Amino acid sequence: MVTFGEDVWNFAYFLTKRSDAADDISQEVFLSAYNRLYSFRGECSVKSWLLTITRNKSLNYMKSAFIRKVTLIDTLFFHKDTSPSAEKVMFDRIESQELWMAVMKLPRKFREVIILDYHYGLTIKEIAELLQITEGTVKSRSFRAKKKVVVLLENNSSLEV
Repeated sequence: MVTFGEDVWNFAYFLTKRSDAADDISQEVFLSAYNRLYSFRGECSVKSWLLTITRNKSLNYMKSAFIRKVTLIDTLFFHKDTSPSAEKVMFDRIESQELWMAVMKLPRKFREVIILDYHYGLTIKEIAELLQITEGTVKSRSFRAKKKVVVLLENNSSLEV
């Protein structure tokens, strides 16, 4: 939990778009992993195994009757420079927030690939195994997701001008 707890929570949040759901799902993931530790065969990394469980729990949660539509990101992950100016910090946050908001607007199948690739740093092969799709499908979804994010960002910036 110490090593992968944040990753599990973040992935659950990215999929469900609900912090309360991410809390519950994270607990369920680690309970399930503990109870099923014997089923871990070592064919993938522990991180991939936990993210697979997280995805399945999140999808089951989203299928349940009571969900839909949510809040967007409250806290974002920012890279810290040694001593950035206040303006740089503000513009970096705005840029990062706009990017993640665009990613969060994508359909789940595209959002998953982007998050697993850029946020979690999984390989195409690991993403394919986790999502139970072919590597070619991962590449295709990644390409299409990036195009959609660009369009969303361009539309957003044209509204501000």
